[in-house]
Amino acid sequence: MRTPVSDGAIDQLFREARTHNGWLDTPVSDAVLRQLYDLAKMGPTSANCQPMRLVFVKSREAKERLKPYLAPGNVEKTMAAPVTVIVAYDLEFYERLPQLFPHADARSWFVGNDELIRTTAFRNGTLQGGYLILAARSLGLDCGPMSGFDNAKVDAAFFPDGKVKSNFLVNLGYGDPSKLFARSPRPTFESTCRVE
Repeated sequence: MRTPVSDGAIDQLFREARTHNGWLDTPVSDAVLRQLYDLAKMGPTSANCQPMRLVFVKSREAKERLKPYLAPGNVEKTMAAPVTVIVAYDLEFYERLPQLFPHADARSWFVGNDELIRTTAFRNGTLQGGYLILAARSLGLDCGPMSGFDNAKVDAAFFPDGKVKSNFLVNLGYGDPSKLFARSPRPTFESTCRVE
């Protein structure tokens, strides 16, 4: 754990990884999606709350259900992607805490505290979505994370019980490098960070 990973691994995860908008016609197997989740779930969350919930939108029928709720600029690339993941968070995550965090009565911290539930679910679910992207890249998949959809309508279509809320989408597959935009600049350490 104390040895840095190779430069090649860092390139694959960060320096050379890109947000993809175009996709090769290469499927992503369900076995790879299982591997992906099994890696992403290992990242830390507060009290191991694990609020992320995923829907792997893969079939043509499921893609058609999602399509009307996408912003116009996201339709083509999403329909072409082998898989689109709805990254969501469960507002009843705390019901699993007796199993996930058994050394304390963590469930009682949340029961009846709607604001704490919402902020914990959203924050940690978002964090887990970041782990998902890095896990996908580590498995050789390319990602196209995005907003640009109607959350309320996606929730009604895919999470009708109202307990799970969509956060963002990630297109997954094998990217077409010919459709990449030039890499956008990133802010410098000096413009963004302080060491105190």
